[in-house]
Amino acid sequence: MKTFRNIFAVLLILTALPVFAQTDKATTERLVNAQDFVFVATRALPLSSQDVFAVMSSMPNPNASGSIALTGAQYDLRIKKDSVIAFLPYYGRAYQASMNPDDSGIKFKSKDFKYVKKERKKGGWTITIEPNDVKDNQRLTLYVSENGYGTLNVLNNNRQSITFNGFISEPKAKK
Repeated sequence: MKTFRNIFAVLLILTALPVFAQTDKATTERLVNAQDFVFVATRALPLSSQDVFAVMSSMPNPNASGSIALTGAQYDLRIKKDSVIAFLPYYGRAYQASMNPDDSGIKFKSKDFKYVKKERKKGGWTITIEPNDVKDNQRLTLYVSENGYGTLNVLNNNRQSITFNGFISEPKAKK
């Protein structure tokens, strides 16, 4: 019985860990102000459409909520003072299709971009990024909470908008 209680306690602790904040307020503020962080996407929320629902319902264990868990892959948006690098999936309707299969998803590298950071009244930040040197006209709006959680909204002239939930973290040092 004591072993059962210990196993139960460990499982309870492990399931409660994701509830805690990703970073503390000081670390999040430092990362946002330094303009050097990574937004790691954990869920994708495409616009509601019959096409996306049809694809989702054909998958095993379909999720009726319309959100897609992004497990197993590292989808992110890397922001530095001199560059923005996006590697995110895309689910939704494209109004203008690309003939290159490598153009799927939201993938770009930009050295020429507009970066606007505004502090929100109830805490956190709204960061707007508009790359000038990428093929599609895109606008990325990142809402960051004080504890490091974020919501990224991607608007594109050639596709339906898509939203990602995730968190920000420090960039990993290269070896």
